[in-house]
Amino acid sequence: MIPRELLKKIRQIEIRTNRLVTETLSGQYHSVFKGQGMNFDEVREYQPGDEVRFIDWNVTARMNHPFIKKFVEERELTVMLLVDLSGSGLFGSAGQSKRELAAEIASVLAFSAIRNNDKVGLILFTEEIEKFIPARKGRRHVLRVIREILFHKPRRSGTDLKAALDFLQRVSSHRTIAIVVSDFIEPPRSVQRFGRRTVPPRIDAPPEPLSPASQVALRQAHRRHDVVAVQITDRYEMELPALGRLVLKDAETGEVVEVNTGSARQRQHFAERQALAQVELRRLFLRFRIDAIQLHTDRPYAAELGKFFETRERRRHHG
Repeated sequence: MIPRELLKKIRQIEIRTNRLVTETLSGQYHSVFKGQGMNFDEVREYQPGDEVRFIDWNVTARMNHPFIKKFVEERELTVMLLVDLSGSGLFGSAGQSKRELAAEIASVLAFSAIRNNDKVGLILFTEEIEKFIPARKGRRHVLRVIREILFHKPRRSGTDLKAALDFLQRVSSHRTIAIVVSDFIEPPRSVQRFGRRTVPPRIDAPPEPLSPASQVALRQAHRRHDVVAVQITDRYEMELPALGRLVLKDAETGEVVEVNTGSARQRQHFAERQALAQVELRRLFLRFRIDAIQLHTDRPYAAELGKFFETRERRRHHG
């Protein structure tokens, strides 16, 4: 039995995201995600400029003038949401955690998918596969997906993107739209609540975006599937607030470090390292030709998501 407050939260997300899907994103979703091929639609009279190879010779012979077969793009897709539930997702400096935003973004994409008669599946991961829900259609199924993202209690706290992508390859025999919703932070660059305060990632974290193994898995997955990266981040992962000396605990490794956030030099050093990490991550996605979007817990996401769809659509139509 799901507690009433949890049902209320799921319902609020459904109302917010459904409105966005209905008013803005449903048509864009249809345009930017390709079907698996072409299906026969109908036969119509030949018109100058039509492809000769599509002439239906049987109908043409019966009617004594040419008719062609008309095809439409096969629309039914499988959208697999790979959602990162590692400890760093608990962080949020603006009233919404990264995990809550991830659930909302997944909701938008899932409702867009079922509105276009596509199937939606879910892979929740940390250092291991936490939960797998095979792809299906329907509102009830999408509500279950949202519920699992919000309220599944992870067994582990780390991140292993490679394990999630390898699992995707095993369970998806056909090409899918694989949407990875994550902060793309692998240990030791993590965040956690310390005491009652949510805290940013370690100040001395290395700027490498992903492990070499995860990079290889990402490239291999994108060769077979259409991988889309949705990065969820928070402003205090990019720049430290001036709060004096803090003791921070890494959410994924448990390591504790003391940081003097009152030092302008320390804050600048941290911001520079995080900016470099973001540049490297963007380069990685570009190198693998993976479409990526960065969304923030403290900013509205609708415009950014709409802009991302527009950019992807332009790229699709121009090769």
